[in-house]
Amino acid sequence: MAREERNHVSCGEDDREEQEDEKMEQFFALLRNFREACNKRKHELRQRDHEEEINKKMKMKMKMKKNKNKTSKLGPGEEQPSWVPRFEWEDFTAEFEFRRPLIVCPAPYNKKEDKKKQEDDDGLDLNLTLSPASV
Repeated sequence: MAREERNHVSCGEDDREEQEDEKMEQFFALLRNFREACNKRKHELRQRDHEEEINKKMKMKMKMKKNKNKTSKLGPGEEQPSWVPRFEWEDFTAEFEFRRPLIVCPAPYNKKEDKKKQEDDDGLDLNLTLSPASV
């Protein structure tokens, strides 16, 4: 009977070990799945970045090609102007309405002419300063 208990106890330990082994296998399977998912996502992101880079390069080539065609019309060595004015007849025939009245600038002030004018006036010294002659 002691042998049967020992066998029964050893069977219980075997079951426990099997359960622990299954749990460990599940745990490692979860780790593998997680790593695979991370690697897959990294690969997808790298591939997307690579495709975006290719698209950018293609767009740049198309822009360069368009700009080259525009500058080739100007001639070799000539730079393309940043803005080319284009006028219509209506631009010159329309009347302008200003938001504010125009500012009239006064005539420039010239000190030399002002002194000459003072001397030409009646010869009177209108300065209110004390001079040695008047003291």
